Amino acid sequence: MFRSCLTPFRRFASRSDGDITDVQRARDWLATLSSKTLPRHICEVSFSRSSGPGGQNVNKVNSKATLKVPLNSLLPLVPRLLHSELRASRYMTDRSQSLIIQSDGERKQSNNVEACFEKFYQILESSAKQVIPGETSEEQRKHVQNLKRASNEARLKSKKLHSSKKSSRRTKYDD
Repeated sequence: MFRSCLTPFRRFASRSDGDITDVQRARDWLATLSSKTLPRHICEVSFSRSSGPGGQNVNKVNSKATLKVPLNSLLPLVPRLLHSELRASRYMTDRSQSLIIQSDGERKQSNNVEACFEKFYQILESSAKQVIPGETSEEQRKHVQNLKRASNEARLKSKKLHSSKKSSRRTKYDD
């Protein structure tokens, strides 16, 4: 029970499913990702009447856009590291195994469709940033090595001090 509460904090400790090449491919994929490069051919867009205040526009025009992205079409296009994160997304529906994204903030259908694709991009980007570790600069590596070295030296100094304190308490017998 205690170990299960620690697992989210050990996310990058050791992963058998994500080796260096997978991580580098995922970083490259994230660098090329934009809301304009999203795979729109796998998405299904539907329209319905929006709800809330707005009068005649809300009552008569189907301006609310719903974007449905089937996971079986999306997962082959994204890095393997993102698969579990996308399955755990709040936009995921278990029944249809799809991501469902809706937008009804604008009066025009086309603007709501673009807002759906922008949300889809943000979902992919935030999932990727949570799962893909950032690159460590050479400066940061050196800094960490210096901290480790200083910590080790302080530990050894403390041990020697403790040892000398103990040895000074010993009585010396001269025969």
